[in-house]
Amino acid sequence: MPVAAAPIISSVQKLVLYETRARYFLVGSNHAETKYRVLKIDRTEPKDLVIIDDRHVYTQQEVRELLGRLDLGNRTKMGQKGSSGLFRAVSAFGVVGFVRFLEGYYIVLITKRRKMADIGGHAIYKIEDTNMIYIPNDSVRVTHPDEARYLRIFQNVDLSSNFYFSYSYDLSHSLQYNLTVLRMPLEMLKSETTKTRQESFDIFEDEGLITQGGSGVFGICSEPYMKYVWNGELLDIIKNTVHRDWLLYIIHGFCGQSKLLIYGRPVYVTLIARRSSKFAGTRFLKRGANCEGDVANEVETEQILCDASVMSFTAGSYSSYIQVRGSVPLYWSQDISTMMPKPPITLDQADPFAHVAALHFDQMLQRFGSPIIILNLVKEREKRKHERILSEELVAAVTYLNQFLPPEHTIVYIPWDMAKYTKSLLRGCFESLNELTKCSLVLFFVFFLFHNRTHSHAFISTWTKWNELGGCVIPTGRLQTGILRTNCVDCLDRTNTAQFMVGKCALAYQLYSLGLIDKPNLQFDTDAVRLFEELYEDHGDTLSLQYGGSQLVHRVKTYRKIAPWTQHSKDIMQTLSRYYSNAFSDADRQDSINLFLGVFHPTEGKPHLWELPTDFYLHHRNTMRLLPTRRSYTHWWTPEVIKHLPLPYDEVICAANLKKLIVKKFHRYEEEIDIHNEFFRPYELSSFDDTFCLAMTSSARDFMPKTVGIDPSPFTVRKPDETGKSVLGNKSNREEAILQRKTAASAPPPPSEEAVSSSSEDDSGTDREEEGSVSQRSTPVKMTDTGDSTKVTENVVQPMKEVYGINLSDSLSEEDFAIYSRFVQLGQSQHKQDRSSQQLCSRCSDGVIKLTPISAFSQDNIYEVQPPRVDRKSTEIFQAHIQASQGSMQPLGKEDTAMYREYIRNRYL
Repeated sequence: MPVAAAPIISSVQKLVLYETRARYFLVGSNHAETKYRVLKIDRTEPKDLVIIDDRHVYTQQEVRELLGRLDLGNRTKMGQKGSSGLFRAVSAFGVVGFVRFLEGYYIVLITKRRKMADIGGHAIYKIEDTNMIYIPNDSVRVTHPDEARYLRIFQNVDLSSNFYFSYSYDLSHSLQYNLTVLRMPLEMLKSETTKTRQESFDIFEDEGLITQGGSGVFGICSEPYMKYVWNGELLDIIKNTVHRDWLLYIIHGFCGQSKLLIYGRPVYVTLIARRSSKFAGTRFLKRGANCEGDVANEVETEQILCDASVMSFTAGSYSSYIQVRGSVPLYWSQDISTMMPKPPITLDQADPFAHVAALHFDQMLQRFGSPIIILNLVKEREKRKHERILSEELVAAVTYLNQFLPPEHTIVYIPWDMAKYTKSLLRGCFESLNELTKCSLVLFFVFFLFHNRTHSHAFISTWTKWNELGGCVIPTGRLQTGILRTNCVDCLDRTNTAQFMVGKCALAYQLYSLGLIDKPNLQFDTDAVRLFEELYEDHGDTLSLQYGGSQLVHRVKTYRKIAPWTQHSKDIMQTLSRYYSNAFSDADRQDSINLFLGVFHPTEGKPHLWELPTDFYLHHRNTMRLLPTRRSYTHWWTPEVIKHLPLPYDEVICAANLKKLIVKKFHRYEEEIDIHNEFFRPYELSSFDDTFCLAMTSSARDFMPKTVGIDPSPFTVRKPDETGKSVLGNKSNREEAILQRKTAASAPPPPSEEAVSSSSEDDSGTDREEEGSVSQRSTPVKMTDTGDSTKVTENVVQPMKEVYGINLSDSLSEEDFAIYSRFVQLGQSQHKQDRSSQQLCSRCSDGVIKLTPISAFSQDNIYEVQPPRVDRKSTEIFQAHIQASQGSMQPLGKEDTAMYREYIRNRYL
């Protein structure tokens, strides 16, 4: 039977690095600053990394006393140089890892972050800035002439561009995996807890395991999927030494979130892309696959829908869909020595038994289950054989592998020449692709769906219809079994458009499963599809920059043949930018990736990274062996994987997977599993906009036309008129506003916000965090020291005259004008409280209006609150809201629809 379980939240979210001549002290705390941990890093070792973790949980008072003793003990004699004890070096939010080149070790810290998305209360952050600190002391440092060059190569990997992390949500796994782990049987959790208590020496498993009564909650966290972790090599040296809360795993790719407003019901659409760290590199330098089955440019894209009206990870309604892109799994490459726009494709090695393809598809069966659908977008008809070489070889490999698989689990190969359908005048590219994706999803139904335990009668009837489609259905929802794998030659432009079409079809099924639409079908030119298209274009631009060196050349509008004529010049510029990047900067970027991921380790006495003629043997390690171990040519799969198909073996409850879990029993109010307090944070002052992510792209604010009398539904088709403009809104103005908002959101904050205070230990919580929202600040008003209120008001009114064209002094009465003047003075004194402003306010204190606060609560203070009496109508509205959160939606009447349209017009138009 299922048991109450919760994901474990890392208790190290705020870090302060303190420095002495002999040691670094890294003090980490949870966000509420109630629990602390301390790492001691030795600085007297020139090349070795010595880290001591006492594994003790400190209180705030204990940490202050510890730092005070360290400061006192490290002070030297008065009057001598360096007469200081403990220095505060830097504040941070996490440890990326430790790295060593030819001298000592460096520590890489996250010093700035930004909240990008929220999944059921789990915050996902983007790295905005990092700091790299050399650990050994200058007195013991052994210099090397090539150290600076290695440092520049390592720092060429920009950690502030599209690296993401979370303290409580495992980004390397899918939503389906994370939710499946939380619903393990009670007997499994109890046995796993007992086993870890008996076998493990880690204090993480020992502290707080005994819980009286039934108030205990099992906290679960799993080992990350290292294929999508980019700092695994940097944390490997401390993995078995420190408490696991110090280990912060980051992914590389894309993360975006938007809000779809459906008649006032918010639905969050989240897009997460995970780039593989295996066989990673740039466009022409990494093609095909290596000898271990890892392909180039492999990206796992997951689209998640959640009902934001219920902010709960365990009781909310979620739906997710995963698809994969990656290079053709063969031994092939392109010769870039001639610097042609399209270098010839060559097959580097004969593989008659499809050994590398077998390894690759075995990995996919283990992670996603069956069936595996390959959507191949390369050209089939060419005057000179170029891309067709890959198609012919891939067909031969799939045909060979399928003859040994059971018929119900064979690999499905779908060739679809996207270039041919794009040039066709009889039938459009998108119409054919739309029908193809619908057939693929309905026939094989690779889909995951999870709902809360309370369902309405309407939902149950919907659920019975879904049972006819087959697939794997469990008591809590439907599991995704299988994957759709899309590829072209580069896996950039064509692949992103095809994945958008597949994602759009899956989005319709997701909305249908959540009870938001009556049939699984979405039309183009609707607000919902425009919002989804913008997410996918941002996703495609980001991945194209990482692999190809430029943004997308051909977009969705290009293939729909509705792109404006100005888009052609932009496409030419992106093509030139991609060509320049591939010709001049890809080699340096490849060296940086190899060094960052630990593919190359600098060693004294061996050739340096820039001296290697090729990095082939770095990525194909098995080729260095004389007798490489090969699998059977017929039974090419892992035996355990084939037994559990169509379910993915990684999600099957077995002994091998249980070893990857860490289970701990908490009190139900423990901070390490309290997602509610982690999200809402009642112990700190926060704003409504930051907490509920109102700054994200919204369908009602950014895509709904600004016209009175519109249909507020995001599923209404809004077609353009003959003039090229939208009938229900100006499209160019909306896109310009979205671009301005993105630019403002990505702009750095003022210097006063970026500075981190280093005065005392209490300022460790002064983070440089941007919560993803654009702050709206007014221009400060210039005030004179004479106290003349007329001059003060003139400085404020003059800009308003220029902007609005009104004269306040003529239209306002004397009493209102005096109130406004005093309001300006009070606003200025809030930002700048010096002696002159205080004197100015004291002179005007006689005219300030005294306001008496009025509360609806009969008794309202910090100790007790008595709620006011509520009438019957308000109680019915509240009960209806509660039922809506549980899935029981009441039909909308004419008054409700009219009221909502009035709200939309007043709020957004």
